Amino acid sequence: MRALQVTEPWGLDRLEVVEMADPTPGPGEVLVRMRAVSLNYRDALMVGGVYGRGPAMSGPIIPFSDGCGMVEAIGPGVTRFAVGDRVATMFFQGWIAGRPTLEKVSTALGFPIPGAGRELGVFSQEGLSKVPEFLSDEEVSTLPCAALTAWRALFEDARPQPGDTVVLQGTGGVSIFGLQFAHAAGLRTIITSSSDEKLARAKALGADTRVNYHGTPEWSKPVRAATGGVGADVILEVGGGGTIEQSMRAIRIGGHIAIIGVVAGAGNPFNPASLIGNSAKLQGLSVGSREMFEAMCRAIELHRIAPVVDKVFPWTEARAAFAAMSGGEHFGKIVLTF
Repeated sequence: MRALQVTEPWGLDRLEVVEMADPTPGPGEVLVRMRAVSLNYRDALMVGGVYGRGPAMSGPIIPFSDGCGMVEAIGPGVTRFAVGDRVATMFFQGWIAGRPTLEKVSTALGFPIPGAGRELGVFSQEGLSKVPEFLSDEEVSTLPCAALTAWRALFEDARPQPGDTVVLQGTGGVSIFGLQFAHAAGLRTIITSSSDEKLARAKALGADTRVNYHGTPEWSKPVRAATGGVGADVILEVGGGGTIEQSMRAIRIGGHIAIIGVVAGAGNPFNPASLIGNSAKLQGLSVGSREMFEAMCRAIELHRIAPVVDKVFPWTEARAAFAAMSGGEHFGKIVLTF
């Protein structure tokens, strides 16, 4: 089989297609022929050699956590799947249910566990899940990280009520899934972007209020205006230090800010005293459990929510796909197909 592999000293020029021996499933394991994988910001960090929990990264690494494939063979004792089942790879192979622990979140695909960027992969049966039949392989591949992150932020952690206001930052994968989920749940949605074209596309997905943060860098003001001065109930914070100050100004008293990413850079130092005045809650999160994933898939099936796949590349052109992501060209998700 062939696989994508990155080695020290890291970087896109070290991402190559290599030949590897075909794997064989052992007890409790499943052999999956991959059909598609999707890109996350985390994958770019990994290829660049600047991501990892626990031991320092050391090569070679097979990247990508988010994949869709078909079960080709099962090992002894496998009961969850049969040959021919279509499955998604779970971001955390060992987080099945319950609260996160260090042990559970140390089982991420890509690092430290070899990822989904290969023609054939062996995975624990506990680290896979069946998926909605109406979705394409490309759409399924977007679910394990971006979709589940948005789902957990909204419905596992913040738990807004119908009519509450959710702010989505930007039009990347997590934010677009957050928009789709929030709209389906009857929430009022406000989305930001630097592109009027992307804001128009977001409107078609149900965005009630749209703010171009290039034209309005203090986007907390239109958020306040849209909520009658009260502020947003929930904000999916993907920018990090570059946007957290505006989030603090936009959140209502007692509101919930889900800290998801740092794509906007470091920004100005954050003053935690802001939390005292409005009793807001900041909560970091990293994807979720298989149990959460399966609940999300039931909602996707019920509401017929179709993930937004903006660009598709052959998996052997992964470097071009990463370049498109770093250039901010996408609306929703970028996918590689096998």
